Amino acid sequence: MARVALTMALDTWRKIVDAELDGQTLYRTWRKTPTQVTTIGIWFDMSMSPGNPSPNYYASSPMIASAMSRSNNGGIDHGGNVSPSQKVLRKFMIMSLTATAVTQPFILCDYLLYYPFIDESETAEQTFDNTVTLPRYTDGAGVQCMAVVVAGQSGGQTFSIRYTNSAGVADRVSPAVLMTSQALNGTIINSARTSTTASGPFLPLQGDDSGIRSIDGITFNGPDVGLITLVLVKPLFRFQLPEITAPVEIDPLKDFNVNPIIVDDAYLNLICMPAGSLSSAPFHGDIEVAWG
Repeated sequence: MARVALTMALDTWRKIVDAELDGQTLYRTWRKTPTQVTTIGIWFDMSMSPGNPSPNYYASSPMIASAMSRSNNGGIDHGGNVSPSQKVLRKFMIMSLTATAVTQPFILCDYLLYYPFIDESETAEQTFDNTVTLPRYTDGAGVQCMAVVVAGQSGGQTFSIRYTNSAGVADRVSPAVLMTSQALNGTIINSARTSTTASGPFLPLQGDDSGIRSIDGITFNGPDVGLITLVLVKPLFRFQLPEITAPVEIDPLKDFNVNPIIVDDAYLNLICMPAGSLSSAPFHGDIEVAWG
């Protein structure tokens, strides 16, 4: 499970109870029903699936950085801004009655910024317009990159990104990673379970780098058809859906001694690694936040 720093605001049970007594909590439900025939072991971006919240299509001008936020893009609802207070994830629940939905891990992320419609047929370096910068976690600390399919490809090629790390050092280059042959929209193209040149949901970074401030360019080592979008996210919390007979109900502070922070205007959504096809598999859940 993820380990994140405790907040200075709601880091004790007494403070949490006081916040609840003062009405500083919010409860919301959510639902997602993917239409994609996903494959075991290939990470998938659930933000592109129908349901509540509405699907996200990463539709904006190609190659130009575009920021994401609750107020403009939606996402799993966690309420409005609370500054100068600080908001934390109090509880999270997920359930599904579909066998191929289990066992699988999920990561709740704050989606920060994306670079849309990157052409896989171009083998020269493609550079990005970074006029728009990170709207949250502006130093890039802990910010990761995932490459999401938005138009299907053949697969088998590799690619790498050139980026500025969280220390502000430019021209860092990621190791080359495989593009999987799984061509469905929402597939995280750099993930695969049987290749040593693939990765998990996030692109590996150079050396000891631990975060990204911006992506400056991308190079495909061989042409392919299709389009991807590079998405910068801040992973907030990891959890597992182990069975279909009961919902998973998580209290991060009680269960794992962590308080995931949800910053103002965060766009929240989920990525997952399916155990099979998620087509027509309904996921239902709820979220509770508190602030103080």
